[in-house]
Amino acid sequence: MSFLLGVVIFVVALLISVMLHEAGHFVTAKMFGMKVTQFFVGFGQTIWSTKKGETEYGIKAIPAGGFNKIVGMTELEDVDPADEPRSFRRQAAWKRIIVLAAGSFMHFVLALFLLFVVAAGVGLETASSTSTVGAVEACVPANVNSGCTTKDPSSPAKKAGLHAGDKIVSIGGVPVHNWTQMGKAIRSQAPGTPVTVVVDRNGRQVTLHPSFAELKGKGTYLGVSPQVVFQRKCPLSAVSYAASEWWTMLKGSAQVAADLPKAIPDLFHKNRASTPGGQVTSVVGAGDVTGQVLAARISWQPKVDLVLLIIASLNIFVGAFNLLPLLPMDGGHIAVVIYERARAWLARLRGKPDPGPADYRRLIPVSVGVFALLVSVGLLLVAADIFNPIHIQ
Repeated sequence: MSFLLGVVIFVVALLISVMLHEAGHFVTAKMFGMKVTQFFVGFGQTIWSTKKGETEYGIKAIPAGGFNKIVGMTELEDVDPADEPRSFRRQAAWKRIIVLAAGSFMHFVLALFLLFVVAAGVGLETASSTSTVGAVEACVPANVNSGCTTKDPSSPAKKAGLHAGDKIVSIGGVPVHNWTQMGKAIRSQAPGTPVTVVVDRNGRQVTLHPSFAELKGKGTYLGVSPQVVFQRKCPLSAVSYAASEWWTMLKGSAQVAADLPKAIPDLFHKNRASTPGGQVTSVVGAGDVTGQVLAARISWQPKVDLVLLIIASLNIFVGAFNLLPLLPMDGGHIAVVIYERARAWLARLRGKPDPGPADYRRLIPVSVGVFALLVSVGLLLVAADIFNPIHIQ
């Protein structure tokens, strides 16, 4: 049930994102006096609709997107002469650019809001200053940057019987009161030699004798991580966190898009999660990961944080990707508007008349080609997420 709830939450969040995207186009178009005849969520058969003023609002059967119908988006569209002055194509270039960019702007605003909620409402994960064990690592990995595999030996902490929630009192006879002191005590021990570790477990002291391992790139290794606490930030700090994390996610989205060609061969790799193929996913995969987060045996705070971060990162990626100068995306239409104005400016410099709007008929093959490529990659990602899904630890 938790998994299904996670998937439902993701689908609802996706629909809200789509509605906000279309609302961005709708509100700005209305603000500039353009005629908008339809505002729909979904595609396919109309389930419900109502008309208010000149605009029909409704829901369609397939919840996979949404659309606005703004009169006269291109020169190819036939427009009633009475509506021509209010058509999109007759508006100033700056107005058209604002309307086209408003969808991505709403994705970015939503992401910033969710990141603010993470910091100010739920709290940010920080390590406790005590010596209480938050988690016991399963293995001794090959190095500090790798995860556990079936070939890796169990961690000294796991072998010795350390439990999450144990408060480490002393290591090798040296008292420890916080994680910093504990780290120094661990590093002072020789790997491979049994060491006396005293822990407070539910009010009683338990003595254990782990033999510390050596971890490449780190040194002496016990295999425990600190207890995690969540601290809410003040509004100002939350805004700073949201802006910083938003920028980090934006750069990460750009990196994921750049690495996509390298990731495609690994989409059906047995260990996809540890390859570049594990860094890309479709909305199906993102929904699956959200379900896994909700089903995980962790407290509510990391669950909420992770779900909000997933939704925020998705919105940043979609918003940025939509601004790429490729038709049929909004960024492609913005590029056309900029091209038209640049061409008109050059013509004016040479004393020639404005060449007028770009010929969209010549752009149709490019638009169809880009659309076909996006659909192909999207279907490939969906297939990978269905037949070789990513499993989070």
